Amino acid sequence: MNTETKKYSLLKVILRIIPIQFKSAPWNCLLENTLGIMNGLSFTLTVAATQKLFDAISGAAAGKADFWDCLSPLLILAAFTFGQQIINGVQNFHGIGVLLPKSAGRLTALIHQKLGRIDPVYFEDTGFLDDLNKAKEGVRAITMFCMIVFVCVSFYGVYFVSIGAYLFRLKPVLILTLLLAFLPAMAAQTVNIKVFTKLEEQSAPLRRESAYYQKTICDREYFKETRILGAFTFFYQRFEETLMLLTGKIWKAERKTALLQLLLDFSSFAGMALSSYMLFRATMAGEITIGMFAAVFAALGQIFGIMQEIVRQHIGNMNRDMGKVVNFIRLLAMPERTGTQGIPDFTKGVTAKDISFTYPGRDKPAISKVSLEIAPGETLAVVGENGAGKSTLVRLLTGIYRPSEGKVLLGGLDTAAASAPGVYQGVSGVFQKYQRYKMTLQENVAISDVSAGADPTRIRSVLSEAGFEMGGRKLDDMLSPEFGGVDLSGGQWQRAAIARGLYRVNGFIVLDEPTSAIDPIEETKIYKQFEQLARGKCAVVVTHRIGSARLADRIVVMDGGRIADIGTHEELMSRKGKYAEMWEKQAQWYERQEEKESV
Repeated sequence: MNTETKKYSLLKVILRIIPIQFKSAPWNCLLENTLGIMNGLSFTLTVAATQKLFDAISGAAAGKADFWDCLSPLLILAAFTFGQQIINGVQNFHGIGVLLPKSAGRLTALIHQKLGRIDPVYFEDTGFLDDLNKAKEGVRAITMFCMIVFVCVSFYGVYFVSIGAYLFRLKPVLILTLLLAFLPAMAAQTVNIKVFTKLEEQSAPLRRESAYYQKTICDREYFKETRILGAFTFFYQRFEETLMLLTGKIWKAERKTALLQLLLDFSSFAGMALSSYMLFRATMAGEITIGMFAAVFAALGQIFGIMQEIVRQHIGNMNRDMGKVVNFIRLLAMPERTGTQGIPDFTKGVTAKDISFTYPGRDKPAISKVSLEIAPGETLAVVGENGAGKSTLVRLLTGIYRPSEGKVLLGGLDTAAASAPGVYQGVSGVFQKYQRYKMTLQENVAISDVSAGADPTRIRSVLSEAGFEMGGRKLDDMLSPEFGGVDLSGGQWQRAAIARGLYRVNGFIVLDEPTSAIDPIEETKIYKQFEQLARGKCAVVVTHRIGSARLADRIVVMDGGRIADIGTHEELMSRKGKYAEMWEKQAQWYERQEEKESV
């Protein structure tokens, strides 16, 4: 994401998010604004009804009216007051109980859809991850933001226009009452918006750190290791330090805005006093009636109270959420990964032509000037030490990442020019960091080919091919203790992940070190099975265990992001280079394996 400090005015933000909000829940937005208009008019009508009642009572006291003359305005006032309460209650319930959760859910879906369309390389960028955290915080914030806009326009806007017209009709100078209530409050909020936008920019990285440290303390994935190794205190201290930094920044912002609010309260008190004085002078001069004085004097508190509510609560909340909303807008404005439609034809193989790739925020390329070809039906092994660029090369060959330089032709499709759905079609993979989905065993396998649906016979077949031992388990067993199911061992989870990759219909399959929790002998068995399954397909096996690489047709040796050597096992051993050196270091594994296989 572009993290430049781009300026967004309040008006620009409002004009950008209102259409998004209406699209997420159009009928609810329309109802919310209709209720707001009715609510705003009811407040002004209540003031007018109050005036009529006091004028009638004043006339009755002077002997110019009787009880029945007072009863009619009393009933009208009661009806307006009762109706106002009903409308206000319905609007509050609809806004918080219906519109907010409905819209927040759909905006969350909008973010997820957007993330599915952007280039995956962004997830390697720390700045993007911070911005993504802020954008997720903006999901609820944007709905609240829009609801405040609706309230300010449909309710408060209608109320102040109508009450302003009423005051102007009584005495034009009374219109100053609204300005005296509004101007001091807005002056304070102009500063607030800068304070809280800056706070949001500084808080996102700290929130992400705090959430991670909390996970290391409490999450099921971490707690065994942190307790046994005594790391709990370390992570708790990190969590506490991060939380203190976060709360410290919030405290500074709150303190600054609290001082501004104190000045606002003094200004508002002075404005209300001046408005009361003008009203008193107009009544003493006979310019307005006693009923008008009583109604407007009672409304003064309401006017200043509502204005304070708008500025302190609603506009204040908008200022607080401005940074979150801006990051939501930034995320939606990010360029998407597009391209021409096409279906890869793996009879053309996979070709990399002089490709280089550098991760965001880094200077040194992870892959530099690499060229290779995978022939149709060929299995290629990629070996190398940690950090050699093996996994990055696989991500480029499968089209997950696009090369910074050069070209990858995946089944004849240029990955830089083709659309993501086209590139991924017919590609399957099992990666080192496979996922343990909290779903049934059947769903854990069939999720790799949703369009084909779950075929129990085929699922059992790929589980068997991956060496998964059912051990009395059923396909509908839940693989999650959190949801009343069971857990699997690390090796069984890896076999389930391999079965997931095999279940997907493919012409190009990749195994990127998926067997780290399995001993070398068992790993070799799986790769031998994979060798059979990969026949007739383009295949890549990434492994740090050199013995398994012998099963491939050719072996690529990676070193420092480049291809150090390429050839068969025998050819590479005869050259006495990097591959032979790695083989010698791991030779004891294969000697033991050969002894076991000969028994």
